[in-house]
Order: sequence, then C-alpha cells, then structure tokens
Amino acid sequence: MRLRWEIWLVLGLSLLPSALTAIVRLLELAAQPTPLGDSSSALNPSASEFPVFDVAYRLISIGSTLVPVALVIWLLWSRHESGFRRIGLDAHWPGDRFGPLRDFGGGLLLAAGIGIPGLALYAVSRAMGLTVQVVAGDTSMAWWTVGLLVLSALRAALLEEVVVVGYLATRLHTLGWGRWSIILASAVLRGSYHLYQGVPMAFGNVVMGIVYAYVFTRKRRDGKRPRVMPLVIAHFLLDVVSFLGYPLAAQWWPGLF
Repeated sequence: MRLRWEIWLVLGLSLLPSALTAIVRLLELAAQPTPLGDSSSALNPSASEFPVFDVAYRLISIGSTLVPVALVIWLLWSRHESGFRRIGLDAHWPGDRFGPLRDFGGGLLLAAGIGIPGLALYAVSRAMGLTVQVVAGDTSMAWWTVGLLVLSALRAALLEEVVVVGYLATRLHTLGWGRWSIILASAVLRGSYHLYQGVPMAFGNVVMGIVYAYVFTRKRRDGKRPRVMPLVIAHFLLDVVSFLGYPLAAQWWPGLF
C-alpha cells in the first residue's frame, strides 16, 4: 500500500497535473466554435518582455520541474545501489569501454525512428485540421533563448523518461505488474499529457511511449540492469531539434508551423 501511495504522490507532483490540464484543454478547444486546426499552443513562451526577468522566470520553472526527478532518484536509492545506477542514468560502464557509445548510438537511433514518423504525423494531422499549431520555439530567437531552449529540452527529457519510464516501470515491476501492463501504463500516461495537441499527436506519443518502455524493460543479454540514459538522449535530441529548428520550420512551412 505504501508503494502505491508513493507512485501516486510522485505522479501527482510531476505529470498528472499536466495530464489533467491537457484533457481539460482539449475539451475546451472542442467546445469552442474555432476549429481545432486554427488553435495554437506555445511550448516555451516568453515569461517577460525584459530579457533578464525572462531568463530568471524560466530558470526557476526549469529548476522546480526537475525536483520530482531528484525525488524519484532519491526514492530509488538503497544502501547497496544508487538511484542513478538502478535505472541506468549513471555514467558507469564496468568492463565496457563502448558503454557511452552504446548509450548515444541507441539514443540517436531512437530519435530518428521516432522523430521522422512523428513529423509526418504532425504534418498529416495538421493538414486534416486535427492538431493544434504547436509553437515549439521563438521565431525571433534572441541569443539568450538558445540556452534556455536547450535547458528546456533537457528538463523534458529527464522528467518524462526518468519518471514515466525509469521510475514507473521499476516500481510497477516491484508491485508484480507484467511487462506489457507496465509498457501500456507508461505509454498511456505519456499520451495523456500530450492531449492538448490533439488526439492524433497524443496517439503518436502513446506509440512513442510503447517503444521507449519496451526498450527499457527488455531483458539484456549481459544480465545488467536496463538503462534509461538512451531514452533521455533520444528525447533530448528530439526536443533540441524541435525547439531550435522551429524558426526555420516556420519559415519553410508556414502553413504547418
């Protein structure tokens, strides 16, 4: 019972509010006379017209969002193993000098395998009017926003992959859940807080969640623990490309972006 309450508390502090907000936002958009395709959603809006305050507000937001990540690492910590090691977020590859390359290579493959179909899904669903216009970055791209967007990408990667995959899969396994039940629970949670973009993009994130959770929960031949690091790298690369590439994409394809 204690472990179940722990899971609900962690999710309540991290992503459940975003999921509930996304559901309400989708219902609000559906109730408005304006078509869904004519609506927009900004992922990294400016917090102030003054650069110094914009940076300060955003850094505070990024830091506070990472607190649940630190919390779950602490909760997974034991006398014999760190929380980082338990979910494979560490940089320790005993006896494997190619460990860093495996993590980065795996992340790069995942990013390409998810990113390209995801972009196609966004384009098709936007053309059909089923997805809101996602404003991923700032078209003006002031010099100080580049670092903030990179930090925002890192925040999203750590929060989603550490909590939704690493932590949740580890705890549900301890509770006796089967592998596919864990995979589906993680994937549905991921899709729920993306519903503000529209049903097609939420479904795309469910597919992404299935792939990521499947990779994390697979049995490794060397018998070592699963690693969440490749998932973090993949998510980080996807978001960096989306956030920093948005001004160029908006210029090339104004109808979609």
